Amino acid sequence: MKRIRCPKCYTAISFDDKIYEPGRILVFGCPECQKQFKIRIPRANADKEEERPTFGMLTVLENDFQLKTDIPLYEGDNIIGRFVKGTNANAAFKTVDPSIDTTHCIVNVKPLKNGRTTITLRDAPSGTGTFLQGELLNDRERAFIENGSIINIGAATIILKLHTDDEE
Repeated sequence: MKRIRCPKCYTAISFDDKIYEPGRILVFGCPECQKQFKIRIPRANADKEEERPTFGMLTVLENDFQLKTDIPLYEGDNIIGRFVKGTNANAAFKTVDPSIDTTHCIVNVKPLKNGRTTITLRDAPSGTGTFLQGELLNDRERAFIENGSIINIGAATIILKLHTDDEE
């Protein structure tokens, strides 16, 4: 089951996305405000994802809007921000929170020759700041982050979950 929100009144609407083929456009009517809106079932792009290995996930929990999104982490700069058409963010998520910039913060993943990986966080810069473990990052400050680190941007909490060697 998938849950979407009405773009007008944010009422949650659940539907079974597995019964529709990828690329299909669905029309919904909100039971609360009667607004009609369309969504497209995303096409699976498994070939592209298999080319680049992921190092973990960023789980985005929107505190005020009660939504959850998982964003895969790839090598290099993962630019996190609010999704809008044409954004430069390659790790964007959909939100109606105006305090999250379209390019809010950057998580850099760098594998080292010894098999370890360093992950750093920095503000993009953003209008409202990026917080790591409750502390505001200063301009141009880079902070090392690890499994379980908590990042706050706007009304969203982001939790870093790295792949570990014992996972299969």
